[in-house]
Amino acid sequence: MSEKDLLITDKTKLVRTPERASFDRKSAYEIIDDTPMCHVSYLINGEPYITPTLQWRFGDDFYWHGSSASRFLRSIVDNPVAINVMILDGLVLARSGMHHSANYRSVTLFGKARKIDEEEKEIQLERFVDNLLPGRWNSLRKINNQEVKATTVFTIPIDEASVKIRTGGPQDDDEDYQLPIWAGVIPIKQVTGSPIPDERNLPGVAIPNHVNDYKFR
Repeated sequence: MSEKDLLITDKTKLVRTPERASFDRKSAYEIIDDTPMCHVSYLINGEPYITPTLQWRFGDDFYWHGSSASRFLRSIVDNPVAINVMILDGLVLARSGMHHSANYRSVTLFGKARKIDEEEKEIQLERFVDNLLPGRWNSLRKINNQEVKATTVFTIPIDEASVKIRTGGPQDDDEDYQLPIWAGVIPIKQVTGSPIPDERNLPGVAIPNHVNDYKFR
């Protein structure tokens, strides 16, 4: 893992609430690794689009995937994208509507989307599946050439990016602390439920350990 900080540019520099900003690479990687979801935004013929998708990190590079048939994805090859990864940690309840907020961890990245070649794609798809559920890939039917061709994988270097984090309680106006209004934080956390088997599982197929033992990060 690279030790250098993330780049501070006109895109990544926070103007509003700059005290919540960080350019620490380690913090960015922890947030990216703690959730598989991201949103990718881009322009097509001057119109803005945004797509939710699954992401993963390998080393100092950020990856996401989609359908090879997507006209949207074909249009972003070697073009700039903006990507956000965010984790909601709590609702912050203040004594006035103006000061209600949320606790969260967020990374925003910028870069040119590089479409990876066929030779690297299968390697990254394996990393993608095992990033979602460690140990899953080796239990599956081997991926075939058609499935590889049907999937596009993109990457950008984790370089031009910024971290934004809010923690703690509400920050009310001084005079409002004298009001008899409850304030505080409602913590929010994603939890892992019990596995639900597919109705078409063959009789006697047991739930594998990597499913039973899975815990959301």
